[in-house]
Amino acid sequence: MIGKLKGVVDSLYEDHLILDVHGVGYVIACSSRTLQKLPGPGEAAVLAVETQVREDSIRLFGFLSDGERDWFRLLQNVQGVGSKVALAILSILPPSDLTAAIALQDKAAIARAPGVGPKLAARIVAELKDKASDFSAVSPQALALAGEPALGESSAAAEATSALVNLGYARAQAAAAIAASLRALGDGAETSALIRRGLKELAQ
Repeated sequence: MIGKLKGVVDSLYEDHLILDVHGVGYVIACSSRTLQKLPGPGEAAVLAVETQVREDSIRLFGFLSDGERDWFRLLQNVQGVGSKVALAILSILPPSDLTAAIALQDKAAIARAPGVGPKLAARIVAELKDKASDFSAVSPQALALAGEPALGESSAAAEATSALVNLGYARAQAAAAIAASLRALGDGAETSALIRRGLKELAQ
């Protein structure tokens, strides 16, 4: 079984790449987020790899981190989630945001992935909440901001979170970004500054 590959990017495609490892070209499927972060052809790359062996094929899936690979494996424990859907979810949610979405039971964030309807999203957050082990990484601030704001609540952080949600980001993503912004800028930061910093966090 192959668990890691280090080589030179030969070519990049919509849903996979060919990695040249000492003259052997490995076809490796990846999420679109992973493919966007890989270097260009001719440059070195290292990928954590998941090998799936079937009766009629052997497929390789590549990830930039072990955490991303762990989520790929975990997602496929849910009925109705195969490798294609798991990669689709990881294409829109990096591991940290996926962890937050599961912890916060944010079905809408999961349902943004192609091929994931409301019922499957609900099943994913319900079945994985007790199986994911990294919820300690979700800050209390993010948990608080991810909830719907109380009537009349007008804190800068709450307003900044709502602004990012209105821009199309999932509430879990927006909350995590604003919580990180608060840590960087301090509790006295204004709404506009939090929004600008939050957008930078989301762009990483």
